[in-house]
Amino acid sequence: MTEQDYDQLLNIKTASSRIVPLPSSLHYNPYEPTPYQALDTYFRAHPLTSNDRLVDFGSGKGRLSFYVHYHFNAAAVGVEMNLDFHQQAIENRNRYLDKRKKGKQKLHFCHCLAEQYQIDPADNRFYFFNPFSVQIFISVVNNILHSKEAYSRDIELILYYATEEYIYFLEHDTAFERIDTVNVPDVYPENPYERLFLYKLAY
Repeated sequence: MTEQDYDQLLNIKTASSRIVPLPSSLHYNPYEPTPYQALDTYFRAHPLTSNDRLVDFGSGKGRLSFYVHYHFNAAAVGVEMNLDFHQQAIENRNRYLDKRKKGKQKLHFCHCLAEQYQIDPADNRFYFFNPFSVQIFISVVNNILHSKEAYSRDIELILYYATEEYIYFLEHDTAFERIDTVNVPDVYPENPYERLFLYKLAY
């Protein structure tokens, strides 16, 4: 199934262009949606449940939120700093819900900086497609850890195209442990970064 076919299935528009530059910034990377093929590969190995609530940092037009709701009836929150992308995500939600009368309460989109997002006690899965610098990543992960201290629950991080700085921080400065590495060589066979890492909080 092509990217366009998958968009048509979900009744959304996210496949028109893959890489979209953001305003010049040292901390935020260009927007690029995760390929559906990578999502299929990862979630076959690690499916969600209807009790999960996934937060997608740098969510763009909302692709991942609709994907996890469609396949698992999971709740999802898209956190996006770019107002245009945020508005397109809202439009996609309206189109998605045109075909599914249930789900509005499970699909949320926040227009804010990632480090300003207030972690909800229900948030337990967190997705990062290399959206920003390691400094912001550290700030966001610390927000997650503070939330865990206030509301104990099972927490997992999913990283796609993870930088060495992300990995070093998680494995040397936090209690997160790598549970699995999921390779997706069919997307770009020559690219060693085509893989997803699953980290779980050890306490």
